[in-house]
Amino acid sequence: MQDAASVTMNTIEHVPLFDELNADDIALLSRYGIERKYRKHTIVVSEGDCSDSLYIIKAGRIKVFASEEENSKDVTLSTQGPGEFFGELALIDEPERSASVVTLEDSVLVMVTRPGFSRCIAEHSELSIKFMRSLVKRIRSLTLTVKNLALLDVYGRITRLLLELADDTDGSLVIEPRVTHGDIAKMVGSSREMVSRIMKDLANGGYILVEQKRILIQAKFPAHW
Repeated sequence: MQDAASVTMNTIEHVPLFDELNADDIALLSRYGIERKYRKHTIVVSEGDCSDSLYIIKAGRIKVFASEEENSKDVTLSTQGPGEFFGELALIDEPERSASVVTLEDSVLVMVTRPGFSRCIAEHSELSIKFMRSLVKRIRSLTLTVKNLALLDVYGRITRLLLELADDTDGSLVIEPRVTHGDIAKMVGSSREMVSRIMKDLANGGYILVEQKRILIQAKFPAHW
């Protein structure tokens, strides 16, 4: 049986945020990871909360969303699964949480606090440079997302999102679990009706196959709808 430290280490070493770190760095950081279990539909963090922790998803799925109080609407920013993370800015700053996070199923998260991370930095100063490189990659990805929202039409945003959500499984691009039209609409800033029309056209054209629990991308998407 693996002990808690080795389980945490195995989780952290597969997180893209820490792909600049070597085995010794991961071992050091994993000493400060705390594993926590959450039931389905549990709010992990709420928008506006003050928090000092990075969360790494070991098992389960979560949804990151922001609320619009005037219209009582939620905007889905992303859904995430094992190996992904949220709250990384809390390791270096003290802002209020800019979004809320809820579990979509029973989940296991590894929490790394800012004090623990600071102790890691004190023990190994090069860790800070590697972490900054990883953050730069994250910022570039977010910049590309904003660019796509500004420059692409709804069809372009939907097909781009589908490709981003898909994983290569035995040579096939698969989105699993299947994302709903409502969640796609919230992520691309469109109406559910428009998303449903485009998804139906993609399915009828043989570009995607929508099954009960997953979506398969079967062919290269046309440049325009």
